[in-house]
Amino acid sequence: MAKVYNFSAGPAVLPHEVLAQAQSEMLDWHGSGMSVMEMSHRGKEFMEIIHDAEHDLRELMHVPAGYKVLFLQGGASMQFSMVPLNLLGDKQSVDIVNTGHWSKLAVKEARRYCNVNVVASSEDRNFAYVPAEDTWQRDPNAAYLHYTSNETIGGLQFPFVPADQGVPLVCDMSSDFLSREVDVSKFGLIYAGAQKNIGPSGLVVLLVREDLLGRARADLPTMLNYQTHAAADSMYNTPATYPIYIAGLVFKWLKQLGGVKGMESRNAEKAGLLYHAIEASEGFYHTHIDAPFRSRMNVVFRLKDDALEESFLMEARKNGLIQLKGHRVVGGMRASIYNAMPIEGVKALANFMQDFARQHG
Repeated sequence: MAKVYNFSAGPAVLPHEVLAQAQSEMLDWHGSGMSVMEMSHRGKEFMEIIHDAEHDLRELMHVPAGYKVLFLQGGASMQFSMVPLNLLGDKQSVDIVNTGHWSKLAVKEARRYCNVNVVASSEDRNFAYVPAEDTWQRDPNAAYLHYTSNETIGGLQFPFVPADQGVPLVCDMSSDFLSREVDVSKFGLIYAGAQKNIGPSGLVVLLVREDLLGRARADLPTMLNYQTHAAADSMYNTPATYPIYIAGLVFKWLKQLGGVKGMESRNAEKAGLLYHAIEASEGFYHTHIDAPFRSRMNVVFRLKDDALEESFLMEARKNGLIQLKGHRVVGGMRASIYNAMPIEGVKALANFMQDFARQHG
């Protein structure tokens, strides 16, 4: 099998140990004679899988009492609608911080249902920074404050959690979920698409404070109501069984590596290697993101000459370094170094970048 390091932004690399275990259990899960993909979602085998996954996630994130863990479908993009439809209650507006592509989509979708107060935006400098919190124009009557903790496309990450001002805090944590320690009690709702740090695509994980349930508008379709899924423990309809199974394996893998705290230190080291390679290149590589806000998950950068991009990608592939092309919206390069990316892969990329710069500088 060809040895490659996959820097895809999502669906993304999964831990080798997880894939190997899934392979070994593909035809017969724990002596059941069934693959997880062909189990009844209400059978005792899958009930064990989903209960273990929730238990391990609660343990990893120290989820306090009074929060529901939901395993839903529709991806994080579905939450751009479900959040306002479920949390508006009798309010007329929501607050959103605009720091990039995914924040803008959250704004666009929320405007279909209510007034949106963009409390702060860094679009004036192409989303190179997070506006200082003391400049935010927050509405004390907003239903909630929404922000995107890590902008997967732009390579920007919040280095702080917004202050509690009596309004529920909602976070799209899709691309840095489980990558660093988080105090869940500060949030009303956290949601994350699975295909970055959790498992394969087709699943979105929610942590929602129970007092926020039951606020949905009366005409909301049953399947879009958080209360529906919370009351049924994510089993109202057939859930994404195989993605939940893989997520459960990822959670166990994380626990074996020291949990989120251990992973946070590894992620800091990995990101440091790539940003050092960029800074040490004397301008051959550059990133427009201000240093305090550079993502540890998605390292975006450009070459001094755009004409070298195709050559960079082609030579990188020859060296087993794949999926480095930046998103079509912004171009350039993007190395996504989620939890499952081993440090050996990051070192290989940093060394390749240095060699390429020497050859083409």
